[in-house]
Amino acid sequence: MGPMKTVLIAILLLIIIGVIISASVKIVDAGNRGVLLHWNAVDLSAPPLDEGIHFLIPFQDDIVQMEVRTLKYDKDTRSASKDLQSVETTVTVNYHPDKERVHVLFKEIGLDYENRVIQPAIEETVKQVTANYNAEELITKRPLVKSDIEDAIRERLNQFDIVTEVISITDFEFSILFNKAIESKVEAEQNALRAENDLRRIEVEARQHEATAEGLAAANIAEARGEAEAIAIINQALAQNPNYFEWLKIQAWDGKLPLVVGEGGTPFIQIPTE
Repeated sequence: MGPMKTVLIAILLLIIIGVIISASVKIVDAGNRGVLLHWNAVDLSAPPLDEGIHFLIPFQDDIVQMEVRTLKYDKDTRSASKDLQSVETTVTVNYHPDKERVHVLFKEIGLDYENRVIQPAIEETVKQVTANYNAEELITKRPLVKSDIEDAIRERLNQFDIVTEVISITDFEFSILFNKAIESKVEAEQNALRAENDLRRIEVEARQHEATAEGLAAANIAEARGEAEAIAIINQALAQNPNYFEWLKIQAWDGKLPLVVGEGGTPFIQIPTE
């Protein structure tokens, strides 16, 4: 065997060894899990492979990488309410495949699980939930409707080993004619409420005026009763003591006698000498 032939054989062996090593060493990238394949069949007996280097049996085993980072899916969905009003909304789902069951997901659905599972799950869920409410309820009970949609999407995707993180639902949008009808109804309700409040205010003010009038009347009655009682007391005193009237004149006298007294006249006030 010549030197040249020996070199060629050595090079050939190195190539074979390199191919074998490259076939036996696999790297799972960061943010991914590896699905182990035996002769292109998913090995469900082994858990998904973590990030890093893995040694496999060359030409027999292989790895399919599946991303398990947080992923995002947006979908504009059109549906109909219970009273057949057209409703459009946007659903945004942040999700990731179950890290411990990505091999099951790959075996049963494959890599295109977003179009096969997530899209129809969102469309069907939104249609089913909105069909349970009429258009007005979709507005007045918006938090309840959103909660129903989120719970239904989360439950459905979990069946396919997809973990939902955040589900955002944009406000429901209706046709232009329906929006105008809603605005008119709201305006009419506000006007009715304003009129009702004005009526209540008028009633309160009327009761206040009535109470004030009653208070004044009661005060006048009390004053009249006091004067009548005073007159009765004076009359009783006069009847019991004839000198009481003279005493009242003395109390009112300023101490001065009249400047002019008619002939035969007597002073207005008689001062007792005793």
